[in-house]
Amino acid sequence: MQQALLEVHNLTKIFPGIRALDTVHLSIRSGEVHALIGENGAGKSTLVKILTGVYIPTGGTIELEGKPVSFRNATEAQEAGIVAIHQEASMFPELSVTENIYMGHHIRNGRTRKLDWKAMTENTRLLLAQMQLDIDPDTLVKNLSVAKRHMVEITKALSLDAKLVIMDEPTSALTGREVEDLFRIVRDLKQRGKAILFISHKFAEIFEICDYYTVLRDGQYIGEGKVGESDEDAIINMMIGRSVDQLYPDHTTRTGEKVLSVRGLSQLGAFKDISFDLHRGEILGLFGLVGAGRTEVVRTIFGIDKADGGTMTIDGKPYKPRSPQDAMRMGLALVPEDRQKQGLVLRMSLTHNISLPVLAKLCWKGLVTKAKGEASYVRKHGDEMEIKAAGYHVDAETLSGGNQQKVVLAKWIGTDPKILILDEPTKGIDVATKAAVHEFVFEMASRGVAVILISSELPEVIGMADRVMVMHEGIQTGFIDRKDLSASLVMRYAIKEVEEVIHG
Repeated sequence: MQQALLEVHNLTKIFPGIRALDTVHLSIRSGEVHALIGENGAGKSTLVKILTGVYIPTGGTIELEGKPVSFRNATEAQEAGIVAIHQEASMFPELSVTENIYMGHHIRNGRTRKLDWKAMTENTRLLLAQMQLDIDPDTLVKNLSVAKRHMVEITKALSLDAKLVIMDEPTSALTGREVEDLFRIVRDLKQRGKAILFISHKFAEIFEICDYYTVLRDGQYIGEGKVGESDEDAIINMMIGRSVDQLYPDHTTRTGEKVLSVRGLSQLGAFKDISFDLHRGEILGLFGLVGAGRTEVVRTIFGIDKADGGTMTIDGKPYKPRSPQDAMRMGLALVPEDRQKQGLVLRMSLTHNISLPVLAKLCWKGLVTKAKGEASYVRKHGDEMEIKAAGYHVDAETLSGGNQQKVVLAKWIGTDPKILILDEPTKGIDVATKAAVHEFVFEMASRGVAVILISSELPEVIGMADRVMVMHEGIQTGFIDRKDLSASLVMRYAIKEVEEVIHG
């Protein structure tokens, strides 16, 4: 067997109050795509930060091309040939493609030592051509799509002559066509003999692009193998320590009286003539392809955006929110699609994030004076969501994506909502946390909470919803009851192959 490019043995990392990694092993060979799999909090991010010099391990060894290495910072890791491309592109938007690619390793004129922009621009042009990318080296990065920014980061890895390229959830914000382009580049890197460490929660991607896998759970090495010799159920079992026979548990719909009524809701350029009723205890799925207008509809219902037409009632009374505060007073809660930018204050503690919507209940004359009350409130709802953290005093930015989502959910439990709107609640989180979110949604519905669930994952919509409202380019194209739900019918409405429009 070919000698490994990178070998990790007994790697351990201990933070105050938590053992993030415990005797982890990893072996990656050149010319292979190796999946690193594990639920949120499994230790994947900590391992990547050690490999890229952000963290120094507490114990264990790392060997690169058979020689022991130890990185004190990211620069040393890059110089050794290890480059990471993160879920959120880490680039300078106001600088050009060339400036970003050569940031930190400029080419200088041999005689004058001045920056040789002509050489850097030409090299960038050649690297982009090798990757079959139609991007002008002088283009400002802020003018590129998310997909092209990722491609530029990969190009930078090539400019650094990287031996190992780490891709952390690289497809989370890409369309289907963009994912195909990314995979074409990954295969090209593989042909060039580069090693790729690929981190993704999407099993379809892992089985399409990866050769080998390693599974972590709770900071420990669980096992490894060839992707082609395994299956999704076996890997999930390794990830969470139990079999997942059914990701979407059976549930019986017991809907109550009508709580929300929407008639002819419209917003110029976003959506038109949206009408539906929502009942207590009901999970209403909202599905549509990119540009369907789903998020715009719920933003308007929650008072973030203003409607241009139509009416709404809650419990039979007129409802016309001028702000999210109006919506919250009427018993609405919204878990937004972008948890980091819209759902959390990342540099605030979990305590302050979870108590944020109910500060008025914890204040006296504008000051939070009931510190003990706040602590017990946060502990009650945080423990209900089983958040994994060193304590509620830590900042939200220190948590894994799945635990951040649990904080957002915990934040809204205490508001005792009558209507809960969830916009892509399982986006970018692992299968175990998804299962926890699904259980949470069913639990809320069983309490009589009316739920609107937006998801781009069709199996999730079909598995969770009592009814599904489908949209296409801002138009409501159909309603489907649970007994009639099928992927083919939902997609026919989503691409508007069904002519009639059904109102619910």
